[in-house]
Amino acid sequence: MKFRSLLVAGLLAAATAISGCATDGASMFSNSYGGKKDAGYQLPAIPLAKLPKEYRRQVVNYDTTEVPGTVIVDTGAKHLYYVMGGGKAVRYGIGVGREGFEWKGTSRVAMKKEWPVWTPPAAMIKRKPELAKYRGGMGPGLDNALGARAMYLFNKGGDTGYRLHGTPEWWSIGKAMSSGCIRLINQDVIDLYNRVEVGAKVIVK
Repeated sequence: MKFRSLLVAGLLAAATAISGCATDGASMFSNSYGGKKDAGYQLPAIPLAKLPKEYRRQVVNYDTTEVPGTVIVDTGAKHLYYVMGGGKAVRYGIGVGREGFEWKGTSRVAMKKEWPVWTPPAAMIKRKPELAKYRGGMGPGLDNALGARAMYLFNKGGDTGYRLHGTPEWWSIGKAMSSGCIRLINQDVIDLYNRVEVGAKVIVK
């Protein structure tokens, strides 16, 4: 019996270590950033030692009146929340628009795409002529600017031009470097993509 008790205790301790439970009550997903194969593409592992804990995916306490399934983007804190209900949300670290490209508002996810084609808008090509070669679209892949997944944001006026998307530039998470889109680590955007439904409300503040 003593051996069995020790075995159970050991298994519980291992389970806790694997889930990465933090002391503040947030449930971490640190074990979810390893390399993985997705649709034939080999995503590289994320060096967690270089990614601050505050930007790693985790379940946190979150008080909101928004319904479960809503996405709330806090551009100041560089966090995106997927509302779960019951006072909880999945929190992700994000990269946001640099100075002059910030925006706020409410929209909805009009469509979702796995390994999307990225087509830089004309205004971006004007700013960066070297992107003209992608005028017809940059094919999907590990270097694609939209990463492994993209969720397209529309409002009453139609396509906002903004996306929730993945990025191979994991080091940009927690920074303001984009042209307005909200970027996530590829492993995180895959997780978010699997949770978010078409039609979901997205609040950017």
